[in-house]
Amino acid sequence: MENRVAIISIIVEEPSSTATLNALLHQYAGYVVGRMGIPYREKNINIICMVLDAPNDEINALTGALGRIPGITAKATFSTH
Repeated sequence: MENRVAIISIIVEEPSSTATLNALLHQYAGYVVGRMGIPYREKNINIICMVLDAPNDEINALTGALGRIPGITAKATFSTH
């Protein structure tokens, strides 16, 4: 299966879920091109943007697993190539 470049945008609204989040992201570390985290203190949330180069199925699996963590919202945007 061919790899695609994608961005996963993650919003963390429940700080107690960060250990589960980080453990999951560690499982996909081989696909991560880069990651940027922004604490938005005024809203008491954290925003993470990750760039992945991975098979479509892996990106979808990660995005779905992220969305099942309480207090985490995740969406993926894919390149056309």
